[in-house]
Parts: sequence; structure tokens; C-alpha cells
Amino acid sequence: MEHRVVRNITRVAPELIAGLGTAGVATVHESQGRTGLLDPGVHPMQRGVKVAGPAVTVAGAPGDNIMLHAAIEVLQPGDVLVVSLSEPGTYGMFGDLLATSVRAHGGIGLVIDSAVRDIADLNAMGFPVWARAVHAQGSVKETPGSVNVPIHFGGTRIDPGDVVVADDDGVVIVPARTAAGVLEAANTRLAKEEDKRARLAAGELTLDTDGLREKLVDLGVQWVDSAEET
Repeated sequence: MEHRVVRNITRVAPELIAGLGTAGVATVHESQGRTGLLDPGVHPMQRGVKVAGPAVTVAGAPGDNIMLHAAIEVLQPGDVLVVSLSEPGTYGMFGDLLATSVRAHGGIGLVIDSAVRDIADLNAMGFPVWARAVHAQGSVKETPGSVNVPIHFGGTRIDPGDVVVADDDGVVIVPARTAAGVLEAANTRLAKEEDKRARLAAGELTLDTDGLREKLVDLGVQWVDSAEET
């Protein structure tokens, strides 16, 4: 099997990335047909943080972080490091020293198919991480892998340069080729939600705004004034 580090990738326009980050994980996921969401085992190790950026992908081995070290060299400002493993693990493959190096090279966050360590230090330095667990068990540096190749992670394919959107709701991946269309759909959805929010605040019911009353009738649900009615 060939192992390689690809230095250069194509990145989506910054304004598209910023817009997707503002929309957030839930809206983006809905706006691209409920696709691209990583499984819920990958969760935020902090609260109240939103991140969006191009994916620098890593294909590695459980308990071995040598390819993370290689990936940092090719990071550009605004990139998100996304680490997939041959199988999920619970080794603490990333801590505050690597985070310091990632940040020095412009990286803004980490998504990893394993655990992290030094979580108090990571939180104190404000370095955002989405991972499977926190675990102090360390890693070795022995197994070759690849950087900036297509990977599969959390039920989703991720290509180098795809847009990573991560927040308190999890992580969603937007293929680079569809980023503009997804952002347009997300903005349309947000506008509709703002109108709906105003209507709900005025007392309207989702039963009526979403046509659910008619659906319930079609499903055989009846409204009665008391439990004694048949």
C-alpha cells in the first residue's frame, strides 16, 4: 500500500466557508439532504464553539499519531485537521503540545476518530476538538499512513478540502463541489426559520404552520373534549 503526504489541496472560497459556519451543523445537515453528518460518537470536547474550515485529512492507525505530526507541516491558516483511523480507537492521540503546533501553523481545530488527552489544557488554550473520548493512554509513532487523501470517517467520505462545519451539535462535512449550493439552501432555510420563529412567538402552532393537523387527521387521530368521549 502506498503512503504519501500531499502538500497542496484545493480549498473552498473563504466566504463560502464562513457562511456555512454561521449556518451551523444542524442547518447545513438539513440543507444538503440530511447527509454528511458524522456519527454521534464524535462529539465536542467544549461548549459554545463553532468552527468551519477546509479539511486536511489524515489516514492513520489506532494508537499511532505519527501521521498527525506529518500533517501539521501542510496546514494553512483556517484548516481543520480531520483524522481517520483504520478502526476507531480510544488512545489519547492528541494533546496540548500538538495543539500548540497546529495553531502555530494556522490550524483552527481537530476532528479525530479516537480520544484526546490533556483536555483541561486544550480547553484552557481554547483549542476546539471533536473526538470520541478523553483518555490519557498515549500513542506510539511507528505506523505509516497518508495525509490529504480521501478518508472514510463516522459514516461519511471526506475528501481533502471538503468543508468541515463543527459546533455543539456535532460535525457535518460539505463536499467542496457542492458548498455554494448548500450555502444557498442553508440561507433560504434560515430565512424561513426566522419567519416561522416570529409566527410561533405570536402564538401560532406548528400543528398549523407545518400542516401537521391535517396529517394527524389523515392518520386517524381525533380531537375530543374529554377522555370519556368515544
